[in-house]
Amino acid sequence: MKKIKVVCALLSGIMLLTACNKKTESTAVSVPTVISIPTESSSVVFSSSAASTTTTTAEVSEPPSEPAPYCKACALYCVEDGEVLYAENINDRIAPASLTKIITASVALRYVKADEIVTVGSELELVQPDSSLAFIASGQRLTMYDLLTGMLLPSGNDAAYTTAAYTARKKSGSANMSDSHAVSYFCDLMNDHARELGMDNSHFVDPDGWDEDAHYTTVSDLIKAAKYALSVPEIREIVAIREKDVVFESGEHITWFNGNKLLHPESEFYCKNAIGMKTGFTDNAGLCLISAFEKNGKTYIIIVVGCTDDRERYRLILDLFNRIK
Repeated sequence: MKKIKVVCALLSGIMLLTACNKKTESTAVSVPTVISIPTESSSVVFSSSAASTTTTTAEVSEPPSEPAPYCKACALYCVEDGEVLYAENINDRIAPASLTKIITASVALRYVKADEIVTVGSELELVQPDSSLAFIASGQRLTMYDLLTGMLLPSGNDAAYTTAAYTARKKSGSANMSDSHAVSYFCDLMNDHARELGMDNSHFVDPDGWDEDAHYTTVSDLIKAAKYALSVPEIREIVAIREKDVVFESGEHITWFNGNKLLHPESEFYCKNAIGMKTGFTDNAGLCLISAFEKNGKTYIIIVVGCTDDRERYRLILDLFNRIK
């Protein structure tokens, strides 16, 4: 289906990068409680509508404005109200990249206790070259909670494969299941979980989000996945961690940092209302982000996918956040 660019007028006078920390956020113009979800495929271009600056010196010209950020699809969703407050292209099929790991963590904690000790094994050989890593090694022992931390903070594909293999063997009762069979079994669990959540336009064939034709989802389905994940205390806690020093049960020490810039006070994109979730990137997916916020006693999920620049995905996230009254 031919993609159509849609120009979304942003709210006048809202500062995209700092408004979430300032009192001016109360001046945001309200949006309709529910915006209808478009059914035709299109691309999204967000453009700023900030007021122009008046100068008294004719020779002084305004600096060029920052290019409007771009994404393939986006959504703003209120968890408590169960309402989509803003949506663009959320039913279009997309590659989920490492946003997949929200599903991986959710499935793992359905069958494995957070404090259960996991031994890293030869499943690491299944990790694709040039993957993002938590830098775990075969023979190391750590809790499932810490393993998921290594998967969700630095987005370790190695941690995703160990999570998948261990969970599959535990659920199936087959401790001798081969690595590839275990990962395939786990992906079946992922798809079962997705169907239970009503994610009818998703299919998963790996636990880390590596690009595969048969590995896909939609923003609409990702809302359901994120809502479920936030209901799991361990996941909600982990995705909000900025950095963590971890000592494995086998004695090794490592520090993991969260790649979500919304959580770091030193970042220009820091937002005090942010409570985490997951970043993602692959060639097919572009730059993606599931983010969660708490504001005025409610929880909001904001998703942008298919951005071409790291800066623009955060600009879009913060613009959508600033639409919340």
